[in-house]
Formats: sequence, structure tokens, C-alpha cells
Amino acid sequence: MYKHFFKRLIDVLLSGVGIIVLLPFWLILFIAIKVDSKGPIFFKQKRIGIHKKTFNILKFRTMRIDTPHDVPTHMLENPEQYITRVGKFLRKTSLDELPQIFNIFVGQMAIIGPRPALWNQDDLVAERDKYGANDVKPGLTGWAQINGRDELEIDDKAKLDGEYVKRQSFLFDCRCFFGTIFSVLHHDGVVEGGTGELSRSGRGGKTEEK
Repeated sequence: MYKHFFKRLIDVLLSGVGIIVLLPFWLILFIAIKVDSKGPIFFKQKRIGIHKKTFNILKFRTMRIDTPHDVPTHMLENPEQYITRVGKFLRKTSLDELPQIFNIFVGQMAIIGPRPALWNQDDLVAERDKYGANDVKPGLTGWAQINGRDELEIDDKAKLDGEYVKRQSFLFDCRCFFGTIFSVLHHDGVVEGGTGELSRSGRGGKTEEK
């Protein structure tokens, strides 16, 4: 019952309330992004949704408009040169992901679930197929996000996504939700310009699939 009804009900209620309550905060971020650099406030990108159907994810723009499109940050040469000043703050605090509450409200995403892969991340999608992780709605955050995030290798991330599919429940979603708050406050597992860093360096920072 939770997976097929209450989870979606909670997603609609929380995202709807979030959109309204955060209106003054939206305005502040809108102004900061526009003043800091040229370009749109939002950044749209094709991602893989449930059953591998594509949709456009929303984020606050954190990079310059001349950044190569549909290229993961860790594949860019010197990615720092493309990130704006406000963008660095948004990424560090994960506020760049905030507009995805609109994706949640319309039903393209859930609050908790595997992070949506880029449309061209065939390796991650293939690994998730092994665990049924492509057959649930992608989420704003999830089990993999609080267990390594960008530091995880692709196969490890897919396994954690598969574990989420098996353990999915209200209590487990709560664990992921509050675990995310803790991770964001401590900037855990965020690696700028790198992926799979857990096995290579054990360092933190941030990467984003720009």
C-alpha cells in the first residue's frame, strides 16, 4: 500500500508545501543567479526516469552558459573554470537540486529513490537493470546518496540502489531523508570534478552531471 499510494501522496503534499513555503527563498536565489552570471535561472537536462523513460530534470544553473552540454563534470577538463561563484555555493549546499521538487510534484520523481542517471550514462543504467533499480521512480535523494554519493563506483552505487528497491518502506524512506540532511550539513560524499573517489582517495568535494 505504501509503495503504490502513500509514497506518492507524501511526495505531492511535501513538494506542494515546499513550493509555496519557499517562495521568498526562490526569489533570493533567482536574483543571486542572474546577478552573478549571464544565462537562465534554471538548467534543464534529460535524465532516465522510471522504466527508463526520459524526462527533463530541473536544477538551478551553477555553470556558465558556454559549458559543454551533456558532459558530466568529472569528464570536463578543469571543471572549476565553468562553475559560477553562486554555483559553488549552491553545489556545496546541494541547493542546486531544489527545483526538482517541481519534478516530484508532477510525478516524474519521488523524494526518495535512486538518483536519475543521465540519458547517456549507459553503464549506470545497465548496472541498475541487474537490481531492478530502473523500475522505481528516481528520487531527489536516496540510499546511495547517504552512503558515499559521488565517491561511489558505478557498480557500488547500483548495488545500493538495488538494496533500496528491496527495502523500500516508509521507515526506510525516513531513514534516507534524515540521513540526507545529516550528509548535506557535513558535505559528505561530494566530489567536485570526480566520481568513484571513495576507492581512490577517500576525499570529499562535489561532482554534478552537468
